[in-house]
Amino acid sequence: MKDLIIEDGAAAAASRCAELLAELARQAIEARGMFTVAVSGGRTPWTMLEQYATADIPWERVQLFQVDERIAPDGDPARNLTGLQRSFVEPSGIPAANVHPMPVTATDLASAAADYASELVEVCGEPPLLDVAHLGLGDDGHTASLVPGDPVLAIRDRTVALTGPYQGHRRMTLTLPTLNHARHVLFLGVGEAKSALIDRLLSGDTTIPAGLIDQTRALLVTDRAGAGRA
Repeated sequence: MKDLIIEDGAAAAASRCAELLAELARQAIEARGMFTVAVSGGRTPWTMLEQYATADIPWERVQLFQVDERIAPDGDPARNLTGLQRSFVEPSGIPAANVHPMPVTATDLASAAADYASELVEVCGEPPLLDVAHLGLGDDGHTASLVPGDPVLAIRDRTVALTGPYQGHRRMTLTLPTLNHARHVLFLGVGEAKSALIDRLLSGDTTIPAGLIDQTRALLVTDRAGAGRA
């Protein structure tokens, strides 16, 4: 792991991630005139994004993508976009044209995944080079919607792919090559329930999907409960 940050609690970990996102955004905007970030969903990330939304950043220079999304209707509480709009898009005032939701309500999902890949290329180059990919850590070791045993883990020739059913939904997700090409990967995982998985991640365990992320560009923010033996 490139860096490990341990905070006193979940709220402090979320705040630290928000500060890191803001710092990386300012650096990217100063260096290249634009900041490209893809975010995941989850309760602690919503707290992170609520605080990130208050940062002093020229939001017209930020391009926001999704790491993954459930195949569900617009407004569905299962959708990451629903929480993303509430916690970040609306309070930040980021221009609507700079928000790139995954097109999971399309009739032809395979074509929609290809269209999203093209959108990434248009903004981030080919292959897409995101400034930051924000990731979580699932209880089974999944990250993004890269879940154990899903064939999507083996995909090397696509930027965006569709998974099989998982916990009641198929998903659209960025693939491993896309995530591993990002300039920075920011993991946020907190709580005692994550501690064993965080130990495995830090030990380089590639039997879990999260362990397939390139740790040379990855930063993990956790709390004391999640840090385990770290």
